[in-house]
Amino acid sequence: MVVSQHEERDNDAEKRSRLLKQIDRLMGPTFLGWLVEPDVIEIMLNPDGQLWVERLGAGMRAEGTMDAGTAEQMIKNIASILGEEVTKTNPVLECELPQTGERFEAILPPLVQRPSFALRRKATRVFTLQNYVESGIMTPAQCDALKAAVVHRDNVLVVGGTGSGKTTLTNAILHEIAQTMPDDRIVVIEDTRELQVSSANAVSMKTNDYVDIQRALKITMRMRPERIVVGEVRGGEALGLIKAWNTGHPGGVATVHANGAREGLGRLEDLVGEARIGAAHNAIAAAINLVVVIGKTSAGRRITEMLRVHSHDGRDYNTSTIAE
Repeated sequence: MVVSQHEERDNDAEKRSRLLKQIDRLMGPTFLGWLVEPDVIEIMLNPDGQLWVERLGAGMRAEGTMDAGTAEQMIKNIASILGEEVTKTNPVLECELPQTGERFEAILPPLVQRPSFALRRKATRVFTLQNYVESGIMTPAQCDALKAAVVHRDNVLVVGGTGSGKTTLTNAILHEIAQTMPDDRIVVIEDTRELQVSSANAVSMKTNDYVDIQRALKITMRMRPERIVVGEVRGGEALGLIKAWNTGHPGGVATVHANGAREGLGRLEDLVGEARIGAAHNAIAAAINLVVVIGKTSAGRRITEMLRVHSHDGRDYNTSTIAE
C-alpha cells in the first residue's frame, strides 16, 4: 500500500498531538500551572523525585514530587516529538520544549540513579532595578549607578555563578534601557531565548549549530546596532564583542561566569585568548565600563560588587568601587 505525503503529514501531526497530550497528562495540573505562573523561572526534578521551583526574586523551594516512571516517560515523549532518542548509551536530552520553547535539560540512568531535569522558563514579568532595591538585593547607590550607566551608554558586564541571577539582572537593565532610552536600536544575541527586550527598535537572534555567537556578532555589525547585548559570553566570541563595543557601539550588556569582578575581567581575558594570541588588557579596559557581580549569600541574592573600570596600567586594572 502506497502512503501519500499528505497522509504521512497527517499521521505525523496526529502522533505529535497525541504525544503532547500525553506530556500534559504526565506533567499534571500542578506542573502545568507552574508553566504559566508569571514569576516561575525554573522547575527542577532531582533523582529523589523532589520537584524544586524557583520564582522571580526568590529562592528555590521544594513544592511537589514526580515518580521516576512518570519522569522517564515524559522525557522520552519530549525526545520523540523532537526526533531524538534517549537511551542508556545516550542518557542526555538538551532541547527546548516543543509546546512553549522553555530550555529543557534532562538526564536518565545510568548517568543518574533516577530521572532528573531542569526546566528554565523565560519569565513573563521583569524584575526592575527598583524591585531589586525594594527587595534588598541592591542598594540605592548601586541602582543609581546602573541607571546612570544606561544613560551614559556604558558597557556593563554582569558577573556571577550558575543560578546567581545574571539573566534576571540583565533583563532589569534592558527594561531600564527601554524606559529611559526608548529610541535606541538594540541587537540581542543568545543561545536560548531568555532575555526580554521591550524596546520598540530591537532585533533578537538565537544562535544554533550553524550560526554561533561569533558569527552572529559579525552579522550584528551590519544590522545598524546602537547597543549590542550578548546573553552569555563563553568562548572566543568574547574578542568579537570587545571589538564591537570598542568601535562605536557603546551601551551594551553581556554576562560571564565568574565569582567576582576581577575574576570576571580575568575570565574575559581567557576567552579572548581562545581567539587570538597576545594580551587584551587594554582592549578589555576600554570596552568594559562597569562590572556588576550578583551572587547568592546567606541572606539571599545580593549585588556583592560593583566596579567602574578606568584603564589598565600594564600590571592591573585601575578600578573604583561604587559606594554601597
